[in-house]
Amino acid sequence: MKPINASLRPLSGLLLAVLIFQGCNALNPLCGSARPAPTIASLSESTITFAQVQQGFLLTVNGSDLVSSSVVIINGTTLSTQVLSRQQLQVTITTTLISGPGTASVTVNTPSGTSGDLGCTSGGTSHALVLTIT
Repeated sequence: MKPINASLRPLSGLLLAVLIFQGCNALNPLCGSARPAPTIASLSESTITFAQVQQGFLLTVNGSDLVSSSVVIINGTTLSTQVLSRQQLQVTITTTLISGPGTASVTVNTPSGTSGDLGCTSGGTSHALVLTIT
């Protein structure tokens, strides 16, 4: 067996680190910062009318640890989400989602990492807030 060429030694060390330190934890120097679990604190409106839903209501979700992959989920349906900042997301609520007066459960989900994240797998779903439709 031939010895590893000196110019390839740094790469072989990197490969070894990837194979040994799989997953996202303090021992994985390649993980970087893991995706945090999102937290939501409030909605721009906690009560809206069904007439507002019929017009297409723009709901702002306020919280923390929101990232570009975070999405708003209402009653189990993932919505097309605009990320304004690490503290705010926006979605449009229409009659496709809400068919009449009642309540809706609003959560935010940040999916776990992908293969491009070198094994980082945190993220998660926030607690739910209630949106009332009158």
